[in-house]
Amino acid sequence: MEHPTYFDVIDHRQLLHDYPLGKDFLKCRSCISAADLRNLQEKQFQSCLRRAWEIPFYQRLWSAQGIEPGDIQGLDDLPKLPTYDKSDLMKSIEEYPPLGDFHGMESFGQSPAARPPVVLHTTSGTTGEPQPLLFGPKSREIQNILMARALILQGLSYGDFVHSVLGFGTVNGGHYVREAINHYTNALLLTAGTGNETSSIKQVHLMKTFKANVLVGFADYLYKLAEVAQDEGLQHDIQIKLICAAIGGSSREALSEAWGGAAVCDFYGVGDTGFVAAEGPEQEGLHIWEDAHFIEIIDPDHHGPISDGEIGNICITALFKDDIFPNIRFNTNDLSAIESNMSSVGWSLRRLRGFLGRSDDMVKLRGVNVYPTAIGSILGGEGDINGEFFCKVSRYEGRDEMTVLIESSVPSSIRPQLADKFRNLLRQEIGVDILIEIQSPGELSSFTEIDRRQKPLRLADHRVNKK
Repeated sequence: MEHPTYFDVIDHRQLLHDYPLGKDFLKCRSCISAADLRNLQEKQFQSCLRRAWEIPFYQRLWSAQGIEPGDIQGLDDLPKLPTYDKSDLMKSIEEYPPLGDFHGMESFGQSPAARPPVVLHTTSGTTGEPQPLLFGPKSREIQNILMARALILQGLSYGDFVHSVLGFGTVNGGHYVREAINHYTNALLLTAGTGNETSSIKQVHLMKTFKANVLVGFADYLYKLAEVAQDEGLQHDIQIKLICAAIGGSSREALSEAWGGAAVCDFYGVGDTGFVAAEGPEQEGLHIWEDAHFIEIIDPDHHGPISDGEIGNICITALFKDDIFPNIRFNTNDLSAIESNMSSVGWSLRRLRGFLGRSDDMVKLRGVNVYPTAIGSILGGEGDINGEFFCKVSRYEGRDEMTVLIESSVPSSIRPQLADKFRNLLRQEIGVDILIEIQSPGELSSFTEIDRRQKPLRLADHRVNKK
């Protein structure tokens, strides 16, 4: 062959040694000493750093700050490097279409035999043009292993039948699940995708037919599926034991109850960097895969470090991505915090509090920072609603107003009282007055697009000038 195949350039046995699964993970990584972990991270970081200096994007980004090769000696020097985010990648794509200059493929030369195969996906493009995501075989398989590690930790076992609702188009979520489960577990998998790919009604009937007992996806849509299963009279025919979900602001309790008391475990990942952290059965925060990622929590405004327990932006350095598309100090704009207490299982790995919203989705109302995800978390424990909500922001006579639309099946006669209840609750929890409108079940789907999207829309900002 004139070029290497995907499998020619991967050593699966070595990858599983370096990034163990199941019992091997529990033995080798969960309780690794701080010194051994740091030594491992430093070795990985040096390889990533060398690769990054070969790539025009990092050459430009770092040189603009006066940084030269040799200035960064180790992870302690990371704060000297500027962060970057999606806007920087999109600018790169605009200037160097169609793939930008951050992937590093050109450093292999023009011959197909000179570089490994490259996997291409995109972001969802929910806020503009989609961003290309590129992976070499090594980094791709490590990402798959890290996802499999999370699923096994959360309770996936031999003989389980997994129903995944993560998108299976150009975005990479569903592909991750397919590759992780098929390559590194003995479970069976049906990749149904979003409601736009496979209708929600068809999905619940497929779940009944194949006796699905594990669900993977975003909590919002999984809750929607439970409602569809009930409408179809299938709620007792589908026996779910485990839900592995990106919970975000959704109610864990409500999702579990909707699926007959199934265990619910949270996870966090990013398209650019793959699976980052996952909750274990103890549900005390998400264990960070620190043998693969170095995580900083930084101030959303100034990008400086903040203390454990404080909420800030998740900033990721993917320590394994030294082939295609390195990620060094990628500012996700996702909000979280590092848990400062030791988990009950005694693992040495640090833990994320979970996804708490996005700093770039923040709405400032009369001096108060309001996050749509936080609103979802506050409302999630209320029994009078089904968990669906949508936030609208407008400016009237110089005053910013937010209106939260909430779905509820209560009779129209008591909706005003329910709206007052939630208005008072949000005022108490957030500290600012927010208007409430009660809608009937299903009425918000045109806003949230929950029937078509794996991550529903939660905010529309109609202000002309948002400053």
